[in-house]
Amino acid sequence: MVYLSILFSAFVSATLLPASSELLLSGMVAKQMGSVLMLWGCATLGNVLGSCVNYYLGTRVEVLSHYRWFPVSESSLSKARKHYQKFGPLSLLFAWLPIIGDPLTLVAGVFKVRLRVFLLLVTLGKGLRYALVIALAMKMF
Repeated sequence: MVYLSILFSAFVSATLLPASSELLLSGMVAKQMGSVLMLWGCATLGNVLGSCVNYYLGTRVEVLSHYRWFPVSESSLSKARKHYQKFGPLSLLFAWLPIIGDPLTLVAGVFKVRLRVFLLLVTLGKGLRYALVIALAMKMF
């Protein structure tokens, strides 16, 4: 159940919904609630899967962005587009960043980045971020 909890938390926090999984992961590591490697893997997997939802929404942005419930403002989308156009697919290494990271994964869908490239870059960035979160949690507690 512990691993499912962090997977779900990381999934939601990678979507365009406001959430954070770092505190939950830090607490789980500090309380030794499971294998650190499994916690890292579940957090990374959940976060990458959530980014895949954003990617899919990006492939459908022309249709979906007109709905009031669409969770990305035009200004956030415009900012992410500019960043993406400046740095290209390598900008996906920064998909873990707050505020701009989630829209970047959406813009990758808009620009139809090859899924293999998307998965590689997003997994690398998010995996490293969670490794850092775990390392800090282990030093603090």
